[in-house]
Amino acid sequence: MDNKHKILITGGTGLVGYALKQISKNYESVYDFVFLSSKDANLCNYEETIDVFKKIKPSVVIHLAANVGGLFKNMEHQVEMFEHNVKINMNVVNCAFHFGVKHFIGCLSTCIFPDKITYPICENELHNGEPHVSNYGYAFAKRMLEVQIRTYREQYGVNYMCITPCNIYGENDNFSLENGHVIPSLIHKCWLAKQKNELFVCKGSGKPLRQFIYSADLAHIIMVILQKSFMEIQLPHNIIVSVSEKEEVSISYVAHLIARAFDYEHNLVFDNMSADGQYKKTVSNEKLMELLDDTHFSFTKIEDGINETVAWFEMQKIENIQNLRL
Repeated sequence: MDNKHKILITGGTGLVGYALKQISKNYESVYDFVFLSSKDANLCNYEETIDVFKKIKPSVVIHLAANVGGLFKNMEHQVEMFEHNVKINMNVVNCAFHFGVKHFIGCLSTCIFPDKITYPICENELHNGEPHVSNYGYAFAKRMLEVQIRTYREQYGVNYMCITPCNIYGENDNFSLENGHVIPSLIHKCWLAKQKNELFVCKGSGKPLRQFIYSADLAHIIMVILQKSFMEIQLPHNIIVSVSEKEEVSISYVAHLIARAFDYEHNLVFDNMSADGQYKKTVSNEKLMELLDDTHFSFTKIEDGINETVAWFEMQKIENIQNLRL
């Protein structure tokens, strides 16, 4: 008889889902993983979401699915970012509860914290003011996921919780020039600039500060949190998952790292006429580090993570070009 716990990972083919899949073999004796993609079901549709839960019958859900994008997508598509994410979250959490899911981890983002606030930001300050105007549609939708999970937890006593990662990057990211987050977009832009022997232009001044977490690190932390949940350790309803404050870096530093990885740093320039977005959103990872105290976990240095991500991206480009020539 198979006593494995079945884990449904929504957004299973995205950045974090890919990272979880890479390490899933380490947990196959305990868990049966199901990686759900947008091709399998439209989670904005309640009936399709019900069908997913009827078919898979998970006991655990790691909810990563979302309509996400970088600064300019968030600014230009506020309605879609709000409505799509509210629908997805409402459907997934509701179905998880009604189909008897025992453990639920929902993924938020540090970009949803208040814009005007003292630093470093802690988990209990999530609703202490409005988010930055550049992404309030997405941010308020994600805040409602935190509220939804907290109310289910309080009213029904279920083992549901949120994690709030800082900026995530890594292999299998969305490298879109228009809709990707800052690191994957800059990687793609630098690669193109080098191919065309053009300037590598980074939008904005490069001065804003960010904390970045490598996707493989986040995947590992998610599994640690899940294992502690099964040990019936009383976990907070929301945990910030981030590198420390001292590892916060500027967008300029990130752009230089990317350009250096392509050996193209001499052609990097900054477009000071473009919007910078929120200047900083420094968070505290104190609660996380207490949770990881017995695991000897260490974060991947951003210099190493960017080099790994650039190498992965270049390999994908080489393989695509080779396939086109077949």
